[in-house]
Formats: sequence, C-alpha cells, structure tokens
Amino acid sequence: MIAILHEGNAQKTADNRLIKLLIEDLKLDEKKVRFFGLGSKSNFFKQDIDAYKELLVDIQEEIISKVLFVVDADYEKNDKNYGGFENTLREIISIRKKLNLYKISDLYITCDFDTKNGYLESLILSSIPKEQKECIETFLDCSEFKSKENDKAILNQIYNNAYPNAPYDFSSDKFDILKQKLKNLFKGTE
Repeated sequence: MIAILHEGNAQKTADNRLIKLLIEDLKLDEKKVRFFGLGSKSNFFKQDIDAYKELLVDIQEEIISKVLFVVDADYEKNDKNYGGFENTLREIISIRKKLNLYKISDLYITCDFDTKNGYLESLILSSIPKEQKECIETFLDCSEFKSKENDKAILNQIYNNAYPNAPYDFSSDKFDILKQKLKNLFKGTE
C-alpha cells in the first residue's frame, strides 16, 4: 500500500476529491491508497501528531511502502514560517527527514505555479482557460470577500457550479507534475 497525506480530513475535502479524481483519470487503483487527512497545514510540521504515529507503524509493519505529501503553498505574507512555496518546500523536506521518511516519500505543493503562491483552488484556477479564469477572478474582486477561507470556499463553489460536467481539466499541463508524482507513487504496486 501507499499513503497520501493531505490537508483536511481523509474523507470529503477538496484536496482528497481532486486526488481521487486524478487517480481515477490515470486509471490507477485507489484501493492501494491509504489517505491521511492532517487537518490544517500546520499539522504537517508537528512530529508527534497521531497521523504520523499511525503512518510510521504501518511503514514499520510493511503495510505502507511509499508516501506522498500534498500540501498547499499558501502565502508567505500570511505565515513567515510555513507560507509560500519555498518555506513550504523547506519545511516539508525537514519533517520528512525528521520522521525518517525521506527515502520513501515525495511531496507535491499545490499552488498557482506561475506565482508560486496559493492553494489547491489556485492550481485549479490556473488550469482553466484565460477567459474563464478572468471571469472568476473578476467576480472575486467585485465581491470583496476578505477571509482567505471564504475566498477558497467561494472559489471552489464557483468553479464546481460553473463547470459541473468537467470539474477539472486534467489535460492541462498544470497537472503534469502531480500526475507524474502519482504514477511514480504507484510504481511497483501492480
């Protein structure tokens, strides 16, 4: 088995949904995955959380052989320690080493890869055609939503309502790195 660690809970979150849809799109076997929802991003950097304890036991018992960390970049201006692509990268590499997972794990940081900031919704927004992206961004600007969490939820809802039949364009090159990381994760599990 393999493990995928992501923000939110292990059941119904946007992160989990996107990963499961992408696994399905790649025709990989979701039954070979154990999902670990770590809650908030800050939990990724706490060595003693229950999810890591469970994961390490599963690895020790040879139930899990590979791990993928999927975490949002967020914004450095909001969190000087863990926000932004570079800080997230540095800290996830550090926790992988502290947990002795570096050799069997990989990481994927969700963001808008043009700006290196943001979260899952930023990745999704960056994958749609320019006209659709501008329309959604204009609405968000006009609506004057102040809260980051509201912004993420609103963006996700707008996107899913506007494009219900094709929620994600996995043919976009914006998903290429994540697709490759998932394929690598499943290698040897056939």
